[in-house]
Amino acid sequence: MPPELALLKTVPAHPAKRARLRAVPVVPLRVADIALFYGERSGGIRTYLDAKAEHAVRTGEIEHHVLIPGAKERHEHGRHELPSLRVVAANGYRVPLGAGALKETLRALRPDVVLLHDPFWWPVDVMACAREIGARTVAVHHGTSNLEAAALPGPSRVYAPLLRRWLRRSGRHVDAVMSNVDTMADFGRLATMPLRLGVHETFRPRPDVRRGEHVLYVGRLSREKGVLELLEAAARSEDRWPLRFVGSGPLEETLRTRARRLGLSARVSFRPHARDRVRLAHRYAGARCVLMPGEHETFGLVALEAAACGTPVAACSTAPALHAIGALGHGFVPGDSDDLDRAIAAARASVPDIQEAAMIGWRYGWQRVLRAETASLRDLVG
Repeated sequence: MPPELALLKTVPAHPAKRARLRAVPVVPLRVADIALFYGERSGGIRTYLDAKAEHAVRTGEIEHHVLIPGAKERHEHGRHELPSLRVVAANGYRVPLGAGALKETLRALRPDVVLLHDPFWWPVDVMACAREIGARTVAVHHGTSNLEAAALPGPSRVYAPLLRRWLRRSGRHVDAVMSNVDTMADFGRLATMPLRLGVHETFRPRPDVRRGEHVLYVGRLSREKGVLELLEAAARSEDRWPLRFVGSGPLEETLRTRARRLGLSARVSFRPHARDRVRLAHRYAGARCVLMPGEHETFGLVALEAAACGTPVAACSTAPALHAIGALGHGFVPGDSDDLDRAIAAARASVPDIQEAAMIGWRYGWQRVLRAETASLRDLVG
């Protein structure tokens, strides 16, 4: 168990004297994040959890533990990998072998608060275990039922009601819901705290990087992300801009095949998922604009990272991140191909506001947003 860290707290002094500081020992909040979708090439969830682990080490404000599926059971430095099987061709995601090891780990850790980042890892059993050890529980709403349904093969209108019922059942007894979007349809209750996402200091304006003419997509190559619609937009455009996909996913071969059929092979390129922040920041800065076409985004971390680098972003108007990036964002109406084309043209023609980009990086720096999250969790624990 890491040692307790001393923080400075302002203490009121005699009215005739100035307030002074004194050292007050504060016990770090013990936080357990349970994440099924923490894959080798996953995006926002892994970025968020890795940033929280770094924040815990740097500040000592929380004792952080992340519980994820792994090849074998292993516990070290706050990272707890529990037995699971790899899912073939699914971004490195794994399926856990039951909830026994998960509950044993929670009983050993005895966290103050447990955050469930998906509703699929035996949530009812996990919540019962959390109550048993006196921990508060938070359902973190990373993906709506409509988003999950859109990712599945077949008609999403069939899957969405089933997923919605599962979400309501799994989140019925949590102490709080954390989200950036309206959760009433999925949980039957409103979110009680925001899901705070941020950007690493690497994502900043880079005037030394030359902007190209290409449009850039970064993320999972899957149906719910709107990548097929993006390819169609490239085919419609009279301005023959290059399109680069950075990422991996189940639609990669479909996109390659369709690009050939549309006569786009010379304009469309594919690059693998990028984990290196510096390389990714240079890719953002070197693009004419970044596209985030999915209409079911529950935030859109790519938009925030790209805007912090000074790159204009075209995104569906339903993405919460669009409202965080100000003039660097260009929204379009979901399902409206003409409006998508207009937003792409506007983003490509815009001149980046470097001062606004720098402010985004400062306002949404991980240390600021995670300190705010810790304060909300402390209020929940009481």
